[in-house]
Amino acid sequence: MDLIKKLTDIVGEKHILLDEADMQGFVIEWRDKFVGKARAVVQPKTTEEVAAIVRLCAATKTSLVPQGGNTSLVGGSIPFMGGDEIVLSLSRMNRIHDVDPLDGTMTVDAGCILANLQAAAEDVECIFPLRIGSEGSCQIGGNISTNAGGVQVLHYGNTREQVLGLEVVLPDGRIWDGLTALRKDNTGYDLKQLFIGAEGTLGIVTRAVVKIYPRSKYQQVALAAIPSVDAAVAFLSLARQMSGDQVTAIEIIPRICIDMVVRHVPGVTDPMPARYDWHLLIELSSSSTENIKELMENILAAGFEQEIVLDAIVPASQAQQQKLWQIREEISGAQKPEGGSIKHDISVPVSRFADFIREADIAVAKIIPDFRSVAFGHIGDGNVHYNPLQPEKMDKSDYLGHWEEISRAVHDIAVSMRGSISAEHGIGRLKADDLVHYKSDVEIDLMHRLKQALDPDGIMNPGKLLKK
Repeated sequence: MDLIKKLTDIVGEKHILLDEADMQGFVIEWRDKFVGKARAVVQPKTTEEVAAIVRLCAATKTSLVPQGGNTSLVGGSIPFMGGDEIVLSLSRMNRIHDVDPLDGTMTVDAGCILANLQAAAEDVECIFPLRIGSEGSCQIGGNISTNAGGVQVLHYGNTREQVLGLEVVLPDGRIWDGLTALRKDNTGYDLKQLFIGAEGTLGIVTRAVVKIYPRSKYQQVALAAIPSVDAAVAFLSLARQMSGDQVTAIEIIPRICIDMVVRHVPGVTDPMPARYDWHLLIELSSSSTENIKELMENILAAGFEQEIVLDAIVPASQAQQQKLWQIREEISGAQKPEGGSIKHDISVPVSRFADFIREADIAVAKIIPDFRSVAFGHIGDGNVHYNPLQPEKMDKSDYLGHWEEISRAVHDIAVSMRGSISAEHGIGRLKADDLVHYKSDVEIDLMHRLKQALDPDGIMNPGKLLKK
């Protein structure tokens, strides 16, 4: 069988890439940590084309690597170096089929860019609450397949909570139509949950029904300087109590992150009049409290009284609020020019957030005494992006050579606190060995049984999430 010819017949010559130069954007992770080779990159337009491709690959036992916006931080959408895998890019499947504010739903193709979903919801005075730094390029199918998190998980939950129904092409090429918009459907196993967070290892998400919510009429952001991470946890509790749980986002940002963003992102300046070690970016949202700015000021005043707030900025305009959000959104990109960064996506109970950072800093300092601690993220849901940065005078490759040692120390601490080694980024290639190390034998056995039941030939994204 001439596999390439048959794939070309399915999608057309314009939509299959065979030249290595043309495939570069599909086989290299944006951080350059993972690089692979592919036999071809195939770009279908419809679910039926995806199904035909999968049936062809199943017949020839050819491995498939599903790919969305290629914004993965764990190598989940990058092929290996063997050069025999097919990358299946869903970027042409980008239609928003229906936006229904009455049902509070939106039906979308998997290749839709996240920012386009947000805009479509805005057009009907609603929101789609998934907000992440890569929203201008990531795709909803990838968000679903990795169960993406973001800055509003505290209020709305992960991607898993936003999905009502899915359409999935199974590893044998059959199409499962589970595109329900129902909030209640108690008719057996909730099959969609198998594919949310499965990283394309059990099937290919091609379409989804997601929730949208009425847009809050009033919103206020503030940036507060705080004396410590412990103070951040205390302020979170205070803000939730005083606002009636109207805190929709709260992000912790250390001084080093502000410095990096100011240094590497044109047009960004330090918003604070003085230098502080720790900051909180807080967002309140309400459809009923017109005086939400006053509410924010009252919460901050209470924080001053309790000595958990040192200074604060409460911007008056939407543009000024967005400038504060820009600092948070640019942190990941601003780390790259600083050198080697050993990234961890940790979740722990909120009450242990400060303990984790302290213990992790001590553990990493025993390995690399002059490392730079970069710990930021979603304190409201216990998700810390703990990214030890190389010492300024250390060689990058030498530093990254300690990746396994440092990660094991950091992950050991997280697990000892009943935390997770992957809060929102997934497992991919990066953490497949760690998954086996930290998960119980029972959990790993159940995962393998599911994989074997749905994909007995192992053609769906092999080597990701689960090892062989």
